[in-house]
Amino acid sequence: MSDLHLRHLESDQDYQAGFVVMRELRPHLTGASAFTAQVRRQAEQGYRLLAAWRDEQIQGLAGYRLQENLIYGRFLYLDDLITTGNSRRHRVGATLIDSVRDEARRQGCAHFVLDTGLANALGQRFYFRQGLLATGLHFGQQL
Repeated sequence: MSDLHLRHLESDQDYQAGFVVMRELRPHLTGASAFTAQVRRQAEQGYRLLAAWRDEQIQGLAGYRLQENLIYGRFLYLDDLITTGNSRRHRVGATLIDSVRDEARRQGCAHFVLDTGLANALGQRFYFRQGLLATGLHFGQQL
């Protein structure tokens, strides 16, 4: 198996390649064009999408943004983390987490933060193995 390399998605072609992978995490996404447009809008707010590539195929994605608030100060929020089914257990997710955490340090962030679903036991186990701890309970309401 060839080496994994990381590169931010920048072009429409990149985003369209990432759509298939992101849809595994976000099945409500309607199509590659709508996904590309949304990611471009989010990029205006600082969102970046880091891809793990192997053999010119995306194996995983990490979508993140820098933020600041009164709870954490300056922090990096990981919006999206997904690896393809066939790349799990090959450290793709851990490699993405490590890279994004390093970016948080480079940017002078005090915290690295993400949310996961309460029912996502496998994801929670993975995050604990990556050194992340559960520090709160996220509340929301659909409007």
